[in-house]
Amino acid sequence: SETEKPAPYDDRLGRLSELIGAIHYLRNLCNAQGEPEWRQSLSALLDRETSAEPKRRARLTAAYNRGYRSFASVYTTCTAAAVRAEENYRNEGATLAAEITARYGN
Repeated sequence: SETEKPAPYDDRLGRLSELIGAIHYLRNLCNAQGEPEWRQSLSALLDRETSAEPKRRARLTAAYNRGYRSFASVYTTCTAAAVRAEENYRNEGATLAAEITARYGN
């Protein structure tokens, strides 16, 4: 079996996974319709990135779950602070995604 090698952007991708987990929790908390597309887009990204690398996929999935749970324990209702947190994480995530794409995209 081949040894899995982390991509040079795995730290950023891990942080992005964590951010998306947090955003997914907060968006669903503050939006009556919910927004499953956050989770779906991460799932599609992980499929592309880690299709033959189960350990790498598990690490990135764990990061997503960590982000999701970190807010599930703090916010049980939508508050102004929850809305601000979601905006901050969305901005950080957009910046990270742009950096990853600009530096490592092909």
